[in-house]
Amino acid sequence: MGLIVQKFGGTSVADTRRIHSAARRAVAAKTRGNEVVVVVSAMGNTTDDLIALARQVCENPPKRELDQLLATGEQVTIALMAMALHDQGHEAISFTGGQIGLVTDNAFSKARIQSINKQRIFEQLEAGRIVIVAGFQGVTPEGDYTTLGRGGSNATLVALGAVLQADVCENYTDVDGIFTADPRIVKNARKIDRISYDEMLELSGLGASVLQTRAVEFAKKYNVPLHVRNSQNDSEGTWIVAETPNMEHIVVSGAALKKDLTRVTIKNVPDRPGIAAKIFGDIAAANIVVDDIIQNVMDDNTANISFTVEHGDLHDIKPVVERIARELGPKAHATYQGDLAKVSAVGVGMRVHTGVAQHMFKTLADARINIQNITTSEIKISCIINKDDGPRALQLVHDAFELDKSK
Repeated sequence: MGLIVQKFGGTSVADTRRIHSAARRAVAAKTRGNEVVVVVSAMGNTTDDLIALARQVCENPPKRELDQLLATGEQVTIALMAMALHDQGHEAISFTGGQIGLVTDNAFSKARIQSINKQRIFEQLEAGRIVIVAGFQGVTPEGDYTTLGRGGSNATLVALGAVLQADVCENYTDVDGIFTADPRIVKNARKIDRISYDEMLELSGLGASVLQTRAVEFAKKYNVPLHVRNSQNDSEGTWIVAETPNMEHIVVSGAALKKDLTRVTIKNVPDRPGIAAKIFGDIAAANIVVDDIIQNVMDDNTANISFTVEHGDLHDIKPVVERIARELGPKAHATYQGDLAKVSAVGVGMRVHTGVAQHMFKTLADARINIQNITTSEIKISCIINKDDGPRALQLVHDAFELDKSK
């Protein structure tokens, strides 16, 4: 007998028929002798609808109040899932994040999980019940609702898997698994059978939207096997597991595209120690994630510091950057360039194979796609390009490394 944590995303619980279908999967796992915990998202487009409703009332709603609103979406689903399980003849009980003591920090809309009290879940499992938990949400130490950011139900899934020492976490979604690229853009994208935590971590951070980066971080840290599957069929999905030596023979495992980026540049920054630390310390204090940092030193002892942010964070970062520029002196000022994208190739095989970067750069050059910036790690290469070139660039990179072919 094992312990399985299953998560059903919004499309997998979009209506009552699909809720019953998800409930049957939980029942099947229980019937096989497992203890079962189910994490659910809000139904369908509920979260988007609630955000739209909030913005009809207030163009820029306070994040604490927005989290109060958004947390209601999952509370509807957990109750309906428990009812569906009772209708199918199995005892079940639903919990909000607060009811299982899922405590987060105070970063509303992007909260990080700090602790989970597993006692109440284990009590219910020992009583023979299926436990349903609201994904995407937690509470601060003071009891305020928080949400975990887009894809936050995945973080709930893996965090529960880790604290409960689950045998496997099953992430049910509307696709068959992790693909070599977004199949909505790249029609010949291929499902990956197994991928390492590190590769999935890079792909998640670079635009692959199936899993939230923090969920993969949890899985890697606590060595939780993660199985991404389609809720509408019984086929094997993609296993996300620890790296094995035979993975290195695959040079590139996948390609990804981030579609909506903005480059922020602070110009005429004094070129002296501590300035970069102040700039990015202030930005971090505002809970804004930045990427692709470049510093260019000028002849007059000043520097231009550029970085990219997701376009959705532009509203939050502008006042922070403008304040920083004022504090740096009368010459410092900020500029903003939108309509950018980032195309990336990822693979643990890059550690032991040469020529990957050259092949990627030549592919884009031959297609007359201009590279504005390059960032690398030992298992990834990323290029900032014009947003309009993004989908074509993703297809070209995917084909250049023959990712449609099984290795």
